[in-house]
Amino acid sequence: MHYKNDRIIIREFTPEEFSLFSTLFENENVTRYLPYKTPEEYKEMFDKALADYEGGPFSRWGIFHPQNNDFVGMCLARIFLDNPDQLEIGYTLGENYWGKGLGTEVCKALVDHCLSINHQKDIVAVTDLDNIGSQKVLLKSGFKRVENLAREDRELAYFVLQKE
Repeated sequence: MHYKNDRIIIREFTPEEFSLFSTLFENENVTRYLPYKTPEEYKEMFDKALADYEGGPFSRWGIFHPQNNDFVGMCLARIFLDNPDQLEIGYTLGENYWGKGLGTEVCKALVDHCLSINHQKDIVAVTDLDNIGSQKVLLKSGFKRVENLAREDRELAYFVLQKE
């Protein structure tokens, strides 16, 4: 996936950018609503993203600032693990980029990417129940909150994009 406008660039990570990727998850405010992962698990996640670029069209990508190439965060699109008939999107932004409307832009780019791959599958997103900021972004992006999704260890807020 490659997306660019005057506010964000979404592109493949390069192997040298692992330190950017891992630093994102060292901020406790950023990871507050994410499942705990070890540094080794983040390395595996990054390596899998690089490998996925070969097979496409799903993976994790870096989000960068177009003017100074500053690292903004990462995003993903993938087959939803809880329901293979759905496509899941997600993103994580660095704290210094919160509240600037970038989440909404990333959401739109990810939705467009998923629609370009498959118009039939629903597009979904899940958030921690307390992650009100992300929930507002999803609602603003046309998603509708449905019943919570129950996993073994936790419940998540579950959103589905309303088809026109």
